[in-house]
Amino acid sequence: MPERKKLGNNLDKVEVRPVEFECHGEVLHGDLYLPKKRPPHGKLPGVVVTGAWTSVKEQMAGLYASELAMRGFVALAFDFRGWGLSAHDGKTKYLEDPTRKTDDIRAAIDFMGRCPDVDPDRICGLGICASAGYMSAATGGNRHVHSLALVGPWLHNSEIVSEVYGGAEGVAELMKLGRDALTHEEPRYIVAASKVDDTALMFDVEYYTEEDRGLIPEFDNKFNLASWEAWLTFDGVHTADKQNQPTLIVHSEAAAIPKGAKEFARRMGDRATTLWFEDVSQFDFYDKAQPIDRALEAVAEHFLSTL
Repeated sequence: MPERKKLGNNLDKVEVRPVEFECHGEVLHGDLYLPKKRPPHGKLPGVVVTGAWTSVKEQMAGLYASELAMRGFVALAFDFRGWGLSAHDGKTKYLEDPTRKTDDIRAAIDFMGRCPDVDPDRICGLGICASAGYMSAATGGNRHVHSLALVGPWLHNSEIVSEVYGGAEGVAELMKLGRDALTHEEPRYIVAASKVDDTALMFDVEYYTEEDRGLIPEFDNKFNLASWEAWLTFDGVHTADKQNQPTLIVHSEAAAIPKGAKEFARRMGDRATTLWFEDVSQFDFYDKAQPIDRALEAVAEHFLSTL
């Protein structure tokens, strides 16, 4: 069994501070990770960290944020509106809407700029998996952000969407399902991940269905069917066109849709640096110790060298 990283293993060296901020009048809940040994009056570089689709802050986002605090950063992991603790007061829940989540990331960046422990001139963004596209959309042209890193990025465009979701017919079926859910009187939720329910969004998928990994009590494990149109029509690849931050992309041919990451990097040209790992799966990027340590070493070096 490969060594896995667990959130909470760094508590002897990392302070975790619950925080709140707002986006469009709704309260978002987050965890701010700070190194316990830090200058009493100094400000540290800050990083907003976001995770894979349907995830909550206690999964890969919190793990990476904790590890970044070990490396001298103040890092924020938070629950998007309608997810985790941020779902308690909102009306719209479990919606994987890239535009909505991009707005939440912008609000998180603004919060970090006001945080007394953070140097407002040294704020970075780290997007993992699906949120890589949201993070790119939120940080491109954002004068408050100065560096970007994407780990195991899921970056699709219309061509990749067609390849992944069963061609034009499969995409059309999902779009109809999403539109029907949008007009339905009551929200339509399905299970996000399951080993026994073959109607789940992610059926028999590792990490999310394993209690010692992603299937934690904080995980909502739900998906709003109204998400489909917004998710399928979002073009994460083309966010590269407006991305002006120095960007590091860490990926693997064995992980999810490397084709999208390559096209994203091509569009960015010399503004992007790529680092490719051998035989690292998408889920290995979530909690496997060796690729995470290697990725974070590169991410920390990239941030510090570009700030």
